[in-house]
Amino acid sequence: MVTPESVKSGIEAGLACERVEVVGDGQHFQALVVSSAFAGKTRVQRHQLVYGALGERMRAEIHALSMQTLTPEEAARGG
Repeated sequence: MVTPESVKSGIEAGLACERVEVVGDGQHFQALVVSSAFAGKTRVQRHQLVYGALGERMRAEIHALSMQTLTPEEAARGG
């Protein structure tokens, strides 16, 4: 079973992040991802970066992932 910790590690391995928090029940996950890589990107582009970091796991193991993607500046302002 996929754990929130394994999803967090996958995101951190594929994307330089200042902060990653993941909660979930093994199939459905919610993530907060704070990364400087999101600067100047649309929400769709930010999500694509996270999906890219997780790679094949998004299709094979993770059934649902909702996420909030913020730059460090946006996170400091409270999202």
